[in-house]
Amino acid sequence: MCLAVPGKVVEIFEENGLKMGHVDYAGAVSRACLEYVPEIKLGDYTVVHAGFALSILDEEEAAKSFDAWRELQAEADRQGVDLFGRPLDPDAAKPKRGQV
Repeated sequence: MCLAVPGKVVEIFEENGLKMGHVDYAGAVSRACLEYVPEIKLGDYTVVHAGFALSILDEEEAAKSFDAWRELQAEADRQGVDLFGRPLDPDAAKPKRGQV
C-alpha cells in the first residue's frame, strides 16, 4: 500500500545534471528528484513516490490532506489501533493464559 503524504520543498539543487530537492514531512526531511515537476519552487508542496516528486500541491490542497490524516489518526485512536489496524497496546493482542 502506498500512502501519499504531502511534503514541503525546503531546498532545490542540482545533482548529476538532475533537479533535486529536500522535502520536509513534518520535520523528517528526505531527498527527492524534482525532474518530473520542473516548475516546482521553494515552499511548494509535493507528493513523492519512490524518490520522485510526482505533482505539485498548493498550500490549501496540502492542508486538506493533513486534515484527512488527522481525522484518520483520531479514528484509529478511538478504536485503539494504529493506522494499520494493529492494537496500540501490544499486550492486548496476546491471548491470556487459558485463552485461545
